[in-house]
Amino acid sequence: MFIENIKNEDINLLERRTFGGEITVVDSQKKLDEATEYLQNQPYAGFDAEARPRFIKGSKRHISLLQFATGSKAFLVRIDILGLQKNIIGIFENKKIIKVGSGLTDDMSTLRKMKRFHPAGFVDLQEYTKEFGITDNSLRKITAIVLGFRISKSQRLSNWEKNEYTDAQKLYAATDAWVCYEIYRKLTSIN
Repeated sequence: MFIENIKNEDINLLERRTFGGEITVVDSQKKLDEATEYLQNQPYAGFDAEARPRFIKGSKRHISLLQFATGSKAFLVRIDILGLQKNIIGIFENKKIIKVGSGLTDDMSTLRKMKRFHPAGFVDLQEYTKEFGITDNSLRKITAIVLGFRISKSQRLSNWEKNEYTDAQKLYAATDAWVCYEIYRKLTSIN
């Protein structure tokens, strides 16, 4: 049904797409309450995390931003400002809300060092897509194989602790979580 892997040259020929819904930067308690209330009523959401880039070998990774997205809404949770609050821990521990991401092992390890919690309901696309014969495991390649378009990774090394995000940063962060949502949606409709 899906090809096993894809070359970068082939990805570059695909149409580039980005998230087209509402993006909310969550940098206050009120916005966090609204975001978690919305997420608690979703069966699943795309998930990602961004850290300030490290350019020194052995330096500690520090997650600054959590992204959650559905088909129409994306929440960029500034944990560099808000910390890892109970609301978010509640989402992380709720097995009824499926959180779909890619390469979750490092993110979960780093987040659990910030605050102890028991993750539940997470689906890592790098593992899940193996059931469909897909061997490539970068999010960019999985997106191309499953959804048939390409995403930009140009903002990956951005400073995620800036006072204000650029529009490009917001769109990049929302898109990464959104494609996880869309990939999962498509794959579960096949199963």
